[in-house]
Amino acid sequence: MAETVSPSTPALLASLDPLLREWLPRQRWFAGKGSPVTGFSPVAETELLPSDGRLGLHHLLVRAHQPPAPAEAGDCYQLLIGVREALPPRLAPALIGHLADGPLAGHTVYDALYDPRPAELLLEALRTRARIGELRFEREPGREIRDGLVARLLTAEQSNSSVVYGDTFILKLLRRVVPGVNPDLEIPLALAREGCARVPAPTAWLRAEPGGESCVLAVLQPFVRGATDGWELALRELAKGEDFTAEARTLGRATAEVHTALARALPTVTLGRAQLEPLAEGMTDRLAAAVRAVPTLRPYEDGLRSAYTALADLAAEGRTWTAQRVHGDLHLGQCLRAPSGEWSLIDFEGEPARPLAERRMPQPPVRDVAGMLRSFDYAAHSVTPADPEWARRCRAAYCSGYAEITGADPRTDPVLLRAFETDKAVYEVVYEARHRPDWLPVPLSAVHRLATPDPT
Repeated sequence: MAETVSPSTPALLASLDPLLREWLPRQRWFAGKGSPVTGFSPVAETELLPSDGRLGLHHLLVRAHQPPAPAEAGDCYQLLIGVREALPPRLAPALIGHLADGPLAGHTVYDALYDPRPAELLLEALRTRARIGELRFEREPGREIRDGLVARLLTAEQSNSSVVYGDTFILKLLRRVVPGVNPDLEIPLALAREGCARVPAPTAWLRAEPGGESCVLAVLQPFVRGATDGWELALRELAKGEDFTAEARTLGRATAEVHTALARALPTVTLGRAQLEPLAEGMTDRLAAAVRAVPTLRPYEDGLRSAYTALADLAAEGRTWTAQRVHGDLHLGQCLRAPSGEWSLIDFEGEPARPLAERRMPQPPVRDVAGMLRSFDYAAHSVTPADPEWARRCRAAYCSGYAEITGADPRTDPVLLRAFETDKAVYEVVYEARHRPDWLPVPLSAVHRLATPDPT
């Protein structure tokens, strides 16, 4: 991403540098944990409110440098920096620090999304389709935004930040920014224009064009009032000993409706031997890397590799599959159940750590199915004692619901399903070993099952 900066940006960023080195790695959405931040370079800076009054507001795109990556390869982050002489107690969690020098010396800087007034300024800019510096606030034709909605920051998100306006809209601010077409806007727009009601339709969005390269910075969508995310709902029902199969079946139908709408709205491709063999090789390579990182996997390596070999063998025999755009990171936490009982799918960004071009590639729809099946397994192991039978029933109900819409049960394609579920479980083993060792038995139980599949 090329740089486009104002003359004041280097001085401002230089004064912020020591504060950001401490503050940024502590944020949940910071992707470079485990490696120190050695500096920053500016990509773009826009003054949204001048800092000569009680409140200033600066929008920054900055590249964070971390060894051993070269300087030009550092991740670009979106920051909304509020400026005050002193923070009121209600904004204490937002504190970044106090500036001793630079153009804002003597002021306090903080994450402005915690502050209703700056957050409401973003909504007003979207409502009026404002253009401020490099920032382009855009709105879907025919979709209105009324003013006067009070903003509140949601604090539970991981890879991004979200602000709710009244009970009407939710703004997802992307923290890690890459140039190009972002699927978190592209796919919901395509589904809305296809008439698919399973995904909240984008109302407005924020873009920037630093150096002529367009990048999506935020997406505004309707807020689903009173909704519960699927993960919370599943854990609640598990704790009460309640059956979840009816919800799992309905969720399978919702997933299938999204998949069929995506197949109509965006191009599909046929995967043959030329595409499937590299796909299986990539899975095999990830398994080999996982075994090196987590030696506990070694006894299962041959059995797990057989899942990928079986897929490559079918491809060599001439078997083909259809690929299309999919969610890319589907699990219970990416699903919302409205009080009416309707399910919605959200967060189409895909796995943020993967390159944007890879996230936008057509995939077999079973990739999403595999992610959801793994999520049921995680939920079942989140209670004591674990309830694998609960997961088995939910997995079956989900696949049955999916088949009610598409006419094809994912379980009737066991080789493809096993390959994608195995790939997901191997990824989970590495993640848990690095970040949550207490959770490692959850994916390892799946690894044991997938390494010794039922011959029938």
